[in-house]
Amino acid sequence: MPLTTERAKPAVPFGAKYRLIDFAVSNLVNGGFRHIVVLTQYKSHSLDVHISLTWQLSTLLGNYVTTVPAQMRRGERWFTGSADALYQNFNLLDDEQPEHVIVFGADHIYRLDPRQMLNYHIEQGAGVTVAGIRVPAEEAFQFGVIEKDPEGSKILAFHEKNPDAPRLHDAPDQVLASMGNYIFSADVFREVMAEDAKDENSSHDVGGDIIPKLVAQGKAHVYDYTTNVIPGETGEDHYWRDVGTLDSYFDAHMDLVAPWPKFSLYNEEWPIFTRGMTEPPAKVADGPGGKSDISNSILSSGVIVSGSQVTESVLSGGVSVTGAQVNQSVLLSGVKVEAGAKLRRCIIDKNVTIPAGFEIGYNREEDEKRFTVSPGGVVAVGKGTVINPDQ
Repeated sequence: MPLTTERAKPAVPFGAKYRLIDFAVSNLVNGGFRHIVVLTQYKSHSLDVHISLTWQLSTLLGNYVTTVPAQMRRGERWFTGSADALYQNFNLLDDEQPEHVIVFGADHIYRLDPRQMLNYHIEQGAGVTVAGIRVPAEEAFQFGVIEKDPEGSKILAFHEKNPDAPRLHDAPDQVLASMGNYIFSADVFREVMAEDAKDENSSHDVGGDIIPKLVAQGKAHVYDYTTNVIPGETGEDHYWRDVGTLDSYFDAHMDLVAPWPKFSLYNEEWPIFTRGMTEPPAKVADGPGGKSDISNSILSSGVIVSGSQVTESVLSGGVSVTGAQVNQSVLLSGVKVEAGAKLRRCIIDKNVTIPAGFEIGYNREEDEKRFTVSPGGVVAVGKGTVINPDQ
């Protein structure tokens, strides 16, 4: 919040021109998997529109990306958890008859070749394979943590969001976290989802319930994300970030604008696909306030910067900054920053006008009266907010 007030999290814009879901779907498509369904439920309209306008694959070859809303196929209830969402859509498996089922979360920033992960899954004879990545131990409470057999790839235990989860033997300051990416053998998938659906004590969550069940049965293996090789990557250290909070969303953008970015949007061999727009090129001009000075920033099509200073910021399509200062900020489409305004460590959602002379990010006490301020001090202004400087 407030970016998810009116949209599902995978529909949140990212990186000046993308939506979060574009990263997961691009990985699947680049890997050659093109029978893709997006299971939706809450506030899904903008996500549905984005998928329909963006992800039009060749129907001649039987390829598709399509949204599937909750349909109450198992009774008069919505999805009660991620596992229940999968269980309620068994009809999709009946139609396709797959040997394997890939289940990827739709709100993470990363590149991964799922073909390599599938090959590993098959080689290990696993019922489910979970992609794992090392993260600092103090972040264990945010993730499902994998306790791995030191002699192989089998998962010995799965600790869901436990701050005291076991540390790695060779790195006591790290844990092995689940990336929220799974590959199931189809027969195991059907069996465990159906079994979980009958369990009245289950929360019907893939990470919290399904994976521990398969761990107990000895069918769960971990795939080391650092072994995944992406064409065209140079200097990137297997970047992955869950952008489920304002602070992580902000930090991921700051990773993009660094002089040597931790995650590059410019890999033409493994592109991140998104909707093509017809906006004009970005323009930088001098203005009454003086010369424009832009550094370590990303400007999308349609951006106009006039007589302004923009540093370490990401400006989405149609943003205009006139005689103002924007520092370490993320401005989504249609934001207008008027003369004399100053922004610092901000996320401004679509179609917000920052009035002349108004400042955000310089006085936390005042910011908290009007806007959302994250634990890390990032100020978020919701979509379409009308700012009255006199109030």
